[in-house]
Amino acid sequence: MNTKIVQYSAPVLLVGGGEVDRQVLAAALPTAGRVVAADGGAAQVLALGRMPDAVYGDMDSLSPEVQAQLDAGVLRAIPEQNSTDFDKCLRHIEAPLVFGYGFLGQRLDHQLAAMTVLVRRADRRCLLIGAEDVVMVCPPDLSLDLPTGTRFSLYPMAPVTGRSTGLRWPIDGLTFTPAGTTGTSNEVDGPVRLTLDGPAMLLILPVACLSALLAGLADAPGTWPARG
Repeated sequence: MNTKIVQYSAPVLLVGGGEVDRQVLAAALPTAGRVVAADGGAAQVLALGRMPDAVYGDMDSLSPEVQAQLDAGVLRAIPEQNSTDFDKCLRHIEAPLVFGYGFLGQRLDHQLAAMTVLVRRADRRCLLIGAEDVVMVCPPDLSLDLPTGTRFSLYPMAPVTGRSTGLRWPIDGLTFTPAGTTGTSNEVDGPVRLTLDGPAMLLILPVACLSALLAGLADAPGTWPARG
């Protein structure tokens, strides 16, 4: 079983088997130095004429016909059933940033599982990009320049506190929990700065904010440590 790490000094493109805008993915693939697929996501990459550098998963969604199209050494089966294919991929990628396509949309249970993995692997900076939204775990400190009125949603996956400027409803003094206070449908009213006290807050922005988010991440001073 070959499960070696994909290591790259620039962002890595990760493709799942869920809903993907083919035009968006086709535009992203040529700019990606490394492309990884999660199980059935390999079919979407191959269909656009790109050979993935690695395919991780239990291979229950990848037909023998598609597997036969993969170059030697690309298929890296991980048969255990205790983690999702997204988790299998993310823990085997070492890169400054991962762009994830094909993990949002369609099945709600798959989306919830992906959100859990984002928090579990918060040391791996990953953006999940869908048709409407981009989602990531908030880093410890993040500043963003977004248009006034932009939808700005925060959702806690565990108890977490923080501070903010530039939001219509500041988060200072609040304790967020999944079953208590959440921060969805907030709005930008100036230059945004967020500081979070733990790796448990999801940031959800309109996909049109992707460039602004990348600019903010380029200046973000730190990342969360790996879980023990």
